[in-house]
This record gives sequence, structure tokens and C-alpha cells, in this order.
Amino acid sequence: MSRISELKGKNFAVFGLGKAGKAAIQFLLSSGAHVFAWDDNRQQCDALTVLGEKNLTVTPIDNFPWKEIAALVLSPGIPFTYPEPHPVVKIAKKENCPVICDIELLYITVPKAKYIGITGTNGKSTTTALIHHIVKNSGLKSEVGGNIGVPASSLEKDAGAFYVLELSSYQLDLLDKTKLNIAILLNVTPDHIDRHGTMAGYIDTKKRIFANQQKGDAAIIAIDDEITAGIYDELKSTTSAHIIPVSCHKEIKGGVWMTEDVIHDDIDGNGKKINIGKLRSLPGRHNKQNMAAAYAALRAAGLEAEKIAEGIKTFPGLAHRIEFIDEINGIAFINDSKATNATAAAQALASFDNIYWIVGGVQKEGGIDSLEEFFPRISHAFLIGKAQNNFSMTLDGKVPFTKSETVENAINDALKIAGNDDGKKGKPIVLLSPACASFDQFKNFEERGESFASIVGKIKGSSVGGKKI
Repeated sequence: MSRISELKGKNFAVFGLGKAGKAAIQFLLSSGAHVFAWDDNRQQCDALTVLGEKNLTVTPIDNFPWKEIAALVLSPGIPFTYPEPHPVVKIAKKENCPVICDIELLYITVPKAKYIGITGTNGKSTTTALIHHIVKNSGLKSEVGGNIGVPASSLEKDAGAFYVLELSSYQLDLLDKTKLNIAILLNVTPDHIDRHGTMAGYIDTKKRIFANQQKGDAAIIAIDDEITAGIYDELKSTTSAHIIPVSCHKEIKGGVWMTEDVIHDDIDGNGKKINIGKLRSLPGRHNKQNMAAAYAALRAAGLEAEKIAEGIKTFPGLAHRIEFIDEINGIAFINDSKATNATAAAQALASFDNIYWIVGGVQKEGGIDSLEEFFPRISHAFLIGKAQNNFSMTLDGKVPFTKSETVENAINDALKIAGNDDGKKGKPIVLLSPACASFDQFKNFEERGESFASIVGKIKGSSVGGKKI
């Protein structure tokens, strides 16, 4: 990677002009590089052309001066290997041009900073946000970005900062020289097989988070599922980093685990206990795993146990992930729009007992069949989007349901039915946890969650079902 150890005066290619691509272009231009950019979406190219940047050339990839390009910065959404490499990747490889993402670009620019990387099929956004909050709460400089929604190349460059980065499998695919001081793997369940070919391919990509780690670095791995337990066993013979296992329910010698509201820290072999109490911002067993991983990571970073616990207690929660929105007539409204697959929805369903479930959208492989163990917790389901007919067949005879079609209809339907709840199963919870992608009715899961919160806000103060709210 020596050919791109410096940016000024170098030529770079950027392909993919979404949020990450545009941020990379802006950073490269500000660093004195010349950028050749393109996207399969011609409108994106035209919008960039009108900016008239002096050192920016917007031109098709065949016109890139490939022999003179230091590296291709590829947006994570562009296929790198499977089902087949995008043509721009094929050209770059033929020309022996490094293919990187903006995470690598950040690392090349600020190699002496502290890097904490978090991955996993589920829970990585919450854990990323939690770690960032704790570091900031401890008075240290922290920058957060990556798959959490903030392009890494847009972050402030500071060698004295902690960079807390959520890493998707797509981004891990594109890392080469990046070395994480602390790497966290939370869990691995089937997802993104269309981009990795097989489950084995997906697992191998997730394991890349530990690549390049050396003695003095820390590998944090939750061992609560069979796949990660197997990776933990592999790591013992493949890495010189300090391995710290974590769990949300079982004791681990030399690791970190949680029971009820207590963190057990046996990293130094002394079995220290830290009581954190009940936290509305981090409900459910899955969040115990997130807390244990965050705690272990920051202990490895040198923070004191008490400081970490204080940060956990003051964490406000992550938007769109089991996020408390409001309470209307004793009915709580929870936004879990980020649950775009059944595994993520399972975490929310396991957190409550009397659920009025808003579910649906663009169905993922397997639908909601795997969630049957949680059906006894669901008092009524409200089906939305393209998946509602398929989901009605899954729920038929097992869970009462209403085909509501839209989020707004589902909220109103839920208010009417939950309004007659006798409370014997506990407080009624109207839970948006769709187990589906959002693209049939929304641009993304964020817009879906914001719509849910907005509708609940508008209802508050109005009259619904004959009751003043």
C-alpha cells in the first residue's frame, strides 16, 4: 500500500457516488489529490459534474488513467466478488490497482490513532453507539462512523482520537492494511448471502475483522452462538492479539458476561462485579451481549470499570433500535425499524411480553417462520407492505392479525385493539419491528422509523377511540 501512503498530488478513482463515495471525493480533493469518479447512475454523475471542481474528472471508467491511479475507492454497495465483481473491480485488478473503501482511506491518513471496529449480523450499531458514548463520557476524543451512517472519510482527522467504526461485511471485504486495535465480533447468522455466495463466504468475511491484529491488540468475541464459538476456538491458534470472550448469559473464565443487571469482569481473573441496574435504553438479553462487548473493549482500551459503567447507565439508546417513543393511555410505543430481518426482530420480541406487533415490508429469505417461538408473546399482529399476504399465512391460527397495509393504519388499528387490553399479560407494547426491508414504502429503515415516531407524536393530544390522549 506504499503507493498511497500520501494523498497530495496522487490520482484516485472513486466508483459509487452515494454518501460514502461523495465524502471520499470531498476528502481526497481537500487533501490535494486528483479524483476520477463515476457511477452506474448517470444522474449521480451529472450532479457531480455541475460542481465544476478543478481536480475532479467525472468520466466513464474506461477513460480512467488506470496506470496512474493510486487506488480505487469503491463504495461498499458495489459487488466486489459475488455474484461477480463489478466491471470496475475487474479493470482495477487487471491493472494491479488496489481496491479499498473509505475505512481504509481513513486508516492510511491517520494510522497512529486508536481504532475500534465492531461487526456482527445484529447489534453492531447499538454497540458502536454505546462505545462512542462511553469514550466521550470519559472525556476522551471519539469519532464514530462507518456502516452506522457517517462515512469514515468525513470524520475529523486526529491522531489522538478513538475511531469507533461499525463495519459491515461489505466494508470488511475491502480492508487490506487496516489494523484494528480492538476488534469486536458479536454474532453471525445468515444474511447477505447474495453478496457472499455461501454462508461460509459470509463467515469468512466477518472473520476479517481480526486480520492484521498483533500482540497488544484485543479481539473481543461473543461466544453465544455456535458459529462465533467456533471462530473463538480458531482465534486461539491464529492470532497473537489478546482474546476476550464475552457472553450475555454464561460464565466465562477470563472473559466478561452478564447476569440480570450485573456485569462480571474476569479479564484479570478477579471476578469483579459491576451493578448497572435496569436500563430502559438497553432492554432485552441481546443488549446484555452488546454491553458486555462494549465493556470488554473499553477495559482493553484502558478505561476504568467505574467510568465504563457510568457511560452505560447514561446511554440514551440508539434511534430505530428498540427505541422508546412515547406512551399513550398506558400503551408504550417502541420503534425497532432497524430490525430488517427475522433475527433482529427476535431480539425485540424477546424483550417484551404483551406485544402488538407491526411487521412487514419487503420479505427476507425465510420470512418470519423462525420467530414462531415468540408468537405466545404477541397479542395481535398488524401486517404491512408487500409481505402482508405471506405473513398472514404464517400467522394464521397462531396469532390474531389485521392486514393494515401501512404503518399509519397499523398504529391506529393497534391503538383501538390495545386500548381494550386488560393488562393481565403486562403493559401493552405497540412494537414496530418489521423483520423486513423497507423499500416497498420507504427509502430506508430510518425513514420508516421516523414516520412511526411522527405518527405517534401527532396522535398524542388527539382523540382516538373515544379517549382523550
